[in-house]
Amino acid sequence: MKNLSFRAVAALLLGMFSSQILAYGTGLSTFPLMNEQKIISAEFTGITSRGGGLGLQARFTQKIDEFQTVDAGLGIAGGERNARLFAGYDYELFPDYEYQPKTTLKAFIENAKEFGVRKNVLGFAPTFSKGLSISDKEIFPFLSVPVGISLNNKNNTYNTSVSANLGVSTLFQTENSKALTTAVELVLGVRESYSGLFVSVGYPIE
Repeated sequence: MKNLSFRAVAALLLGMFSSQILAYGTGLSTFPLMNEQKIISAEFTGITSRGGGLGLQARFTQKIDEFQTVDAGLGIAGGERNARLFAGYDYELFPDYEYQPKTTLKAFIENAKEFGVRKNVLGFAPTFSKGLSISDKEIFPFLSVPVGISLNNKNNTYNTSVSANLGVSTLFQTENSKALTTAVELVLGVRESYSGLFVSVGYPIE
């Protein structure tokens, strides 16, 4: 448990001290991972808002215990949102039980250079997910509402950003291969945010 806690702290410290951080997408923290399970995922990003472009992210996700999940990663893209690192900590408040959706609260730290201006962001994202069975295939739709408060270092002003993230995750497995955790996510910018589409493929690591 000490090693796991150290990894969680290390992931958050990475977020605090990186100079180009931006948490794009919810990732795989809503998926029902097993305790201590680790996943490394490749994420294809497409930002459709002004200054957007196509890109690629790599994300590490670890389920620490029944309630806690951490993730961290980096990404590059075309357009004016072209580099980022990110970290987050997700805590489960209520489990997925009967008609009750799984409810979690994710804290995240961001710092990004967009349109030539560097921003530092602290935020949280209430997230709701529910396991469903369709044609013997289990899927996990989710809704996340990230809210961030950003400081513009150039003119010392504050802004609040809000987005609505809608997605679904599931397992994909072929014969004689490990199950891949996949996700598709649509991000809708509500206030001072961006819109885009993200596709993630996660591979389990020992």
